This record gives sequence, structure tokens and C-alpha cells, in this order.
Amino acid sequence: MSTTKNKIIIAPLNWGLGHATRCVPIINALLENNYQPIIASDGSSLEFLKKEFSNLEFLELPSYNISYHKNLKLTLLLQIPRILATVKKEQEIINKFINANKDVIGVISDNRFGVRSKVVPSIYITHQVNVLSGFTTFLTSKVHQKIINKFDQCWIPDHKNAELSGRLSKIENSKYKFIGALSRFSKTTIKDSKIDVLVVLSGVEPNRTLLEHKLISEFKNDARNIVFVLGKVENNQKKWTSNNCVFYNFLLSKELEQKINEAEIVICRSGYSSVLDLYTLEKKVFFIPTKNQPEQEYLAKYLEQKGIAPFADLEDFNKKMLNNLSNYTGFKSKKLTLSSSLFSLFHGKRKL
Repeated sequence: MSTTKNKIIIAPLNWGLGHATRCVPIINALLENNYQPIIASDGSSLEFLKKEFSNLEFLELPSYNISYHKNLKLTLLLQIPRILATVKKEQEIINKFINANKDVIGVISDNRFGVRSKVVPSIYITHQVNVLSGFTTFLTSKVHQKIINKFDQCWIPDHKNAELSGRLSKIENSKYKFIGALSRFSKTTIKDSKIDVLVVLSGVEPNRTLLEHKLISEFKNDARNIVFVLGKVENNQKKWTSNNCVFYNFLLSKELEQKINEAEIVICRSGYSSVLDLYTLEKKVFFIPTKNQPEQEYLAKYLEQKGIAPFADLEDFNKKMLNNLSNYTGFKSKKLTLSSSLFSLFHGKRKL
């Protein structure tokens, strides 16, 4: 265990809240091992982590501003020049900060390409070593792996043999380390479930709002206890009731953990961070993957084929489909332990 408050920058990508939420257990592990985390991000992810860790130091990075509509590949292709400019700018900010703060001994980047350093060890977090993109999967995977190789180590938030992520994380390379299913949550046994259906929304716009409108319409005036968490991080937390459903604009970790533990059924996107959380809490879940997002579509099909959870496309979903959940096992988890050895790369000495 470290004996001084050495600083480590931890920087999640701001694309939905998933990258930020799965960094929560790493931030807690850093604190437990006497490191001082410096949280670097932007937008909703930065605001969320400020609320979770109000006493820590924060560094604002430029936004990638990634958005997409019907054709994800084409949209991302058109945004490449701006993304590359953002990567360059965030790298300049990180290097300037490290040069000015001699007690920074490491960097942990969750899918932010430019958050790395030649001066201190740099770790990259991803579950998507192989980037699925149809007939261009080989190319996009090689490009991503080339970026990963600029880091000293890659952490994959999954168990060995890519139990939860399947082919997304299949690779044979000593640089890649499976560290277990990262989740900010802990399972609590609740004798009587208080929530019949919990809807947890997340992701980038306009897809988050499209799903919100669809599910509000579907569960309007439902006789069951239906709760919506909209995933909209705002200055003030709000709660209201409409059409017999309870709504929260957002919930912080402990509050959301309680709601999911209370829920009989969860409906959400099949983003990987959601998979990790629901796996940890051993829930029954119905997935609605974001259309034209290959990662989510693959995960939904993969988990259905394993008999864990059903899924449906947004336009096809209706609430009667929840009756099919009795044919699926739900998640069964293994305990996550982030020991001090995970941070052995950060030995306190700079490279240069």
C-alpha cells in the first residue's frame, strides 16, 4: 500500500454515464489504497462524478461531442476530424497538468484516446478490444488495438474467457488484463420487492429520449408499481408522479443501487456498464439495445443466446413481452475484488 498521497488521473469518456459509473469502484479502490484520484472528464460524466466525489480534485477535458442517428458508422466517420482534434487537445491538457504536478504518478483512461503520458504509466480501460462494425470489423478492431498499444496496459472489465462481453474482449496478449466485472453497486437481499418494473434510461441523444417516450407510452396508467430513472443529470434531483408512474430525473449511486435491488424486473439499454451493474446485482432484465449500435445489439443477442435475458428492438417492444422473463435465468454473479496489486504499475517513479 502507498504511504503518501500520490495522485492518479482517472478519465472516463463522456458518452452516456456508463464509462463514469464503472470508474466509481476504481476511484474507491484508489482511495482505499491511499492514492489521490484526480477526476478528468466533461459534460454529464464530470457532473455525475462531482456529485459522487465532491471532495476530490477535478480537471475538465474537451468534449468529443459524439452523436449519431440512423447510420452510426457514417456519422462517426464524418466526425473523425473533430474527434482527432479533441484527442490532441485533451492530450495537451493532460501533459500540461502532469508537468505542473510532480506528484502525479499515473493515468487511467476509460476510452479517452488522448489521456495518456510518456512521463508516467498509462492504463486504458475498455471491454471493446474488438470493435464490431459489420464488414469493417477487422479494420476498426485493428485501429482500436493500435491506439491501445500506445498505453502501458489495458484493463478489461470482465472475467477471464470474456464471460460477459463475448467476442468484444477476445484477445491473446499479455498487455491485456481481465480485472473482473466493474460495478459501483453491491447486492442486497430484499425480502419483498417494492418495484414491479424499474426503467433505467441512459445513453446519448436523441436515442435516450426516443426510448423514454416509447416506454412512458407503453406503461401509461399501468396498475403495477412502475419507476423511471431518466438518466438526466441536472443541478437538482427531482421526483414526480405522472400517469401512475414515478419518475426521477437522476439518482446517485446509493439511491439507484437501492432501487435496482428493490426491483423485480429492470428494463434498460444493453450497454456494457448496465450489463456489469445488473450482473453484480443478479437481476432479471429486459434489454432494448440502441438501434444501429453494433456493441449493444451484439451484447443483447449474446446474452439472450446464453439464456440470461431477452431483448427487443425499440419499435417492437410491448410490455406483454415481460412475461417471457420466466424463460430466462437472469444474472448470477461472482464477487469483485480490486486488490492493491491492481495498481502495481504505479510504483511512484516517473519514466522521464
